[in-house]
Amino acid sequence: MPVLRSGSPHRSVRSRATVAGTLLATVSLLVGLPGTAGAAATARAPEPRHPELDWAGSQIAKHEGTNGGALRSPSLAAAVEGVDVSSHNGNVAWSTLWNSGVKFAYVKATESTSYTNPSFAQQYNGSYNIGMIRGAYHFATPDTSSGAAQANYFVDHGGGWSKDGKTLPGALDMEYNPYGATCYGLSAAGLVNWMKDWFATYKARTGRDAVVYTSTGWWKQCTGNSGAFGSINPLWIPRYGSSVGELPAGWGFHTIWQYTSTGPTVGDHNKFNGAYDRLQALANG
Repeated sequence: MPVLRSGSPHRSVRSRATVAGTLLATVSLLVGLPGTAGAAATARAPEPRHPELDWAGSQIAKHEGTNGGALRSPSLAAAVEGVDVSSHNGNVAWSTLWNSGVKFAYVKATESTSYTNPSFAQQYNGSYNIGMIRGAYHFATPDTSSGAAQANYFVDHGGGWSKDGKTLPGALDMEYNPYGATCYGLSAAGLVNWMKDWFATYKARTGRDAVVYTSTGWWKQCTGNSGAFGSINPLWIPRYGSSVGELPAGWGFHTIWQYTSTGPTVGDHNKFNGAYDRLQALANG
């Protein structure tokens, strides 16, 4: 058997491989390539596994122990009846809802940067065509990508806005994580910054300040009851009871109240806090 000398090809190949491996490891630490230590700091959760089961309020009753059953529409001095829908509602009978007194709708458009509602066109355009004022919302997953990335994805897939008197500003759905850690593995400051990124990007793209959908319980637990958004972003709050209850910090009043998750007709039911002309004003900006 020949003896391998220091200058032999076999030794040279191994040396080159060792050097290459060292360089790759060094670069990986700097840029965070997958499978390296550098990726740990920038690791993201996998994309949503069942986004068709995630809608505004889908996690509220589950985590807060509230009654999501049918509730007779609360009697308010000045309010407009609305619904919110997503793919789990399928094709919606908009004429039935319109005839029952529903005048506005929010439709789930997107989740993370990988999911679009397959029923979006029928729901978003159908509500508009029947005469409703309608808007789109995004189900946030702050552990899968940045706020800016998700805001751009939302705008690019149905979440835009136009001053036609019939389109509400987009809404950001911030609620309990259906896939893991309640607060998406982020600190209170981290979540607040993620939302600031989302809202700033949405406004840069559309010129509008978006609505935020959230419950007081989640907000307290996951943002430290931040007051950073109350003076800017209209509040859409879920509470399945006879009153809207305590509001998150920063908001002196709510704009929309989701008062039941299983109303008498399809979709979750909501009340806009004001007369119809104020709903039109929100649409017009």
